[in-house]
Amino acid sequence: MIFKKYQRHIVNFVLGSISIGFVVVTILIIIFPHSFVDLKFSREMQEHQNPFLDTTMKMASWFGYFPGSGIVVLLGALVFFIFKYRKEALFVLLTSISGLISSIVKMLVNRPRPTAPTVRIVQKVNEQSFPSGHVLFYIVYFGFLMVLMYQLKTIPKMIRIAVAVFSAMLIFAIPFSRIYLGAHWFTDVLGGFLLGMLCLYLLCVFYFQKTAPNERKAKS
Repeated sequence: MIFKKYQRHIVNFVLGSISIGFVVVTILIIIFPHSFVDLKFSREMQEHQNPFLDTTMKMASWFGYFPGSGIVVLLGALVFFIFKYRKEALFVLLTSISGLISSIVKMLVNRPRPTAPTVRIVQKVNEQSFPSGHVLFYIVYFGFLMVLMYQLKTIPKMIRIAVAVFSAMLIFAIPFSRIYLGAHWFTDVLGGFLLGMLCLYLLCVFYFQKTAPNERKAKS
């Protein structure tokens, strides 16, 4: 009981810190839309440019563009549904709400994208810059897949490991990809990461609340 209470305090502290961090980053961006920190990160990331890196970074970002994002969400939900994981299929579909959340925050903050010649634009995007919708989506979608791979022990172990490793690689790569391609500033991807963690947590809370009664029913 004491251990669980201690765990709750840790979770509340981490969530509070993430929430405050996102609010602080958002306020700083509104007050200082052009930061020397952002410019330094972009120049460091774009210092080593070559066609191979261009292609690799574009591939890492593909899953966050439409129709790529729609394809992976629908395909993921379909696979879970076919193998009788219907609740999981529903929650995989719900990860697409991250796109709506991203669009709302983008419109409210209304930060412009990086432009040439300040940074090298490898892949031009027209919407507002903050937060990074790609980072937000990757954290929520691929992060939730990692949670499911840990939770669903009935799935073969090798498949769970493969999906989790692939998801982790994309989550790790996407912040670098967005900055390298000139699509976002460092604070954009930081904001996307913080907001994505909050969204992922809420999604997991609802998922496990819905799971617990079913597990108790199965045991009785």
